Amino acid sequence: MGLDERTHTALEALVRRYGLAERQLRQLAAVLEILEGDERAPTAVREARRALDTHIADSLVALELESVGSTGAIVDIGAGAGFPGAALAIAVPGGDFRLVESQSRKCAFLADLLRRAGLTNAHVVEARAEAWADGLGGNDLVLARALAPQPVVLEYAAPLLRLGGSLVDWRGKRSAAEETAAARAAEQLGMQPAEVRRVEPFAGARDRHLHVFVKTSATPAGFPRREGMARKRPLGG
Repeated sequence: MGLDERTHTALEALVRRYGLAERQLRQLAAVLEILEGDERAPTAVREARRALDTHIADSLVALELESVGSTGAIVDIGAGAGFPGAALAIAVPGGDFRLVESQSRKCAFLADLLRRAGLTNAHVVEARAEAWADGLGGNDLVLARALAPQPVVLEYAAPLLRLGGSLVDWRGKRSAAEETAAARAAEQLGMQPAEVRRVEPFAGARDRHLHVFVKTSATPAGFPRREGMARKRPLGG
């Protein structure tokens, strides 16, 4: 099918922005083509030019953080249609990515997306984040985009991280009350706020922030709580 000239030109500019290679350009183009052509794609934004900004650019902006560009075990929780995990797996070929998603139909789409885009450093895990026992304590970086309130994301992420590992949480407009609740939740989980980075993934993007937390002590006993409890009774209130 191929991308139209306008979309391809914009994608080339994005690839230059982050110093990516020709192979990565082809893989990102393949992802856009799959989104546009596959009706199973679990997103309302499938048209390639819009998806380039909404999904690809918004994912790759995390490369501005030093922790995201390094190799290691990286988890995207609530991976959905594959963002940010699949896009960043293309950009960071030395990383070992796990895309954690609880819905079977989304997992089926993700597995096909990874195969068709030639991504060998990313794998799909069908599980709820708080029930993924194999992932406990073994990851360098957790990614979360448009997933849940921040205290909930922190509770999902903390048990999955090794000491010194980081969470990167995509957020919109800042809220002092929400950040205070998140800081309280982080303290309960052995995490500390490290940075809030204002970013502009594409021209005209407003109120985009990456919130970074670092795991500074062991996850306390009792976490992760049983499935559903993080949302039902969020920490930090």
